Parts: sequence; structure tokens; C-alpha cells
Amino acid sequence: MSTLRAIKPFLVIGSFVMTTLLLIACSARVVPAVVSNQTKLIPLGTTFLTTQSASSVFAVAWSPDGKRLALGYADGSVQVRDATTGKIDFTVQGHTGHIWTVAWSPDGKRLASASWDHTVQVWDTSTGTSLLTYRGHSDLVLAVAWSPAGTRIASAGSDDTVQVWDATSGQHIFTYHGHSGTVESVAWSLDGSRIASASFDHTVQVWDATTGDHRLTYRGHANYVWAVAWSPDGQHLASGGMDDTVQVWDARTARTSVIYRGHDNGVQALAWSPDGKRIASGSWDTTVQIWDAATGGHQIFTYRGHADIIGSLAWSPDGQRIASVDDQVRVWQAG
Repeated sequence: MSTLRAIKPFLVIGSFVMTTLLLIACSARVVPAVVSNQTKLIPLGTTFLTTQSASSVFAVAWSPDGKRLALGYADGSVQVRDATTGKIDFTVQGHTGHIWTVAWSPDGKRLASASWDHTVQVWDTSTGTSLLTYRGHSDLVLAVAWSPAGTRIASAGSDDTVQVWDATSGQHIFTYHGHSGTVESVAWSLDGSRIASASFDHTVQVWDATTGDHRLTYRGHANYVWAVAWSPDGQHLASGGMDDTVQVWDARTARTSVIYRGHDNGVQALAWSPDGKRIASGSWDTTVQIWDAATGGHQIFTYRGHADIIGSLAWSPDGQRIASVDDQVRVWQAG
């Protein structure tokens, strides 16, 4: 996957067409946790589950109830698995390009997948049935996020736009044109009022989720910005990029509060812990690092179980586990 990951800064090249669809042959290895009979504490980094498949995994997302994982694959398939055993609930082959992002609806009943085939598809998570295909983008779709109410979806990609649309009908609501480069990540504030988008134009922009009016631009990064995430309290944003940093900043003023410099290469994935006290960042240096969100100077743990670029990661809703992706998915102890 290193070769593929290395070409990603050039995603603006235009259409990617998959000419061959591979069938996924999947398996999972479950490793029992080593638990002390006295303390009942599981060591950080204990790996519980490793998935293996014929196609590279690019995206992972945890269901709101913490029981299942959604995976997006290079061959265009979407899969849902049991988060504990790795057992496959279903696999669907609805896309003709790489799946770059997957996202559960807040109620867990639907799943959205963003693809290099220029579409977003919405799936029923109990049956795997396709409910909707959104075709508003003119190039690769790289990011997708649900509104907290589950009524709207924001999607973004190599056409430099973020588009907001109805999650049931697929009707386009508005398009945000504030960026001058590929938009790699999009995140909705928990109160539903704002959307943040991270771009290869080196900025993160925050804008009104109802009108599309621009609110602020963060310019702290010196290179492509790969990822952006809201703090659980909605007061801060964290962004990571190819300048090897994760930066935490005020969501109202864009004032930088923390810069984390623990990685040796670009940061492509990040997520806040559910309690807002920690941030996990996944890097091209093949590590996932957990660190104190308030200070940025205290590294809590480094997970070294991967052999390639970390393209996606997610905390479990209880904050105890992380699922992280290079070519495969590993689920490990983080809390």
C-alpha cells in the first residue's frame, strides 16, 4: 500500500476508474486479552483482533453502540463485522472505486461510504441493502460525515468542494466552495451548527452548516491538511497534516493552543477520545500515538503494531479500544 499512499497528494488528477472488481476473501484473528486477576487491567496496546483480506482496507468506523465495525476496501466493497469476534455480518460491492471513508449514522441504522468512483452510497446496516447513491461530485469523493440529527450528509473530495445533501432523498442542499485544493476531511460539530473541512490548500475552514457562510480559516499548517476532528465539547478542533504535526485550536477564534510533534512523518488520521482528554493520531511513520489533548507534551502510548501508513482510525464509543488501519485492521486496547 505504500506506493498507493504515496501518490495521494496528487488526488487532483481526476477520475480513477476501477477496471476489475475483486472478491474479498476475509478472515480474522482474535487474540484473547491478557488480564491480571488482581488488577483486571489490560495493558495498553494489547491487540484483540486483526483482520486479513485479499483487498487492502482503507477506512474504518465504529458503530454507535460499539458492537460492529464498518470497513471500506480498495476493491470498492463495504463490509460490516462484529467488533469483538471479527465475524462478517455482510459485504456489499456497490462501488467501482476505492472506498476512502465510511461513516455510521448517529442511530446506527445506516452507513455512508465515500468512493473514488465520484459517488457516496448509503446502506441499510441490518441488511446491506443500498438505500441511496449521491452523484453530486465531479471527482474523487474522499470524506463523508453525518449531521448529529442524521438528516443531512456532508461529502467532500478532489473537486475542491464540500456538498451538503439530504440523507434520505439525496437532494442537494448547498455546495461550499471555500477551498482551492482537494478536501480530504470533513467533520460536523456535535451541536450541528458548523462544519469543518481540511484541505490540501493547507487550511482548515469552519462554516455555517445551514447557510454555508464562512466563519473562520485556520492557517497553522505548512503543508497538506489530511484530517480534522471536533473535541466532544465543541470548543476545539484538532487537525493533522503533512507537516508532521497535530494542532489543537480554538474553534471560535482559530487561536492555536497545542501543537503535538511526536510523529516523524505526516499525520493522516486522528480522533478525540470520547471523554475529550486524549487524542489518537495515525501517521505515515506507521505508528498510532495517544497523547494528552490539553498539553500535547505528554505522550501516553505509542502503538507499533502496523507496518504501513495509518490511513484511518476510530475510538470505540466507550473509549477503551481503537481500531486502526494500514492494509489491515487492528483493534487494540487504548483505555
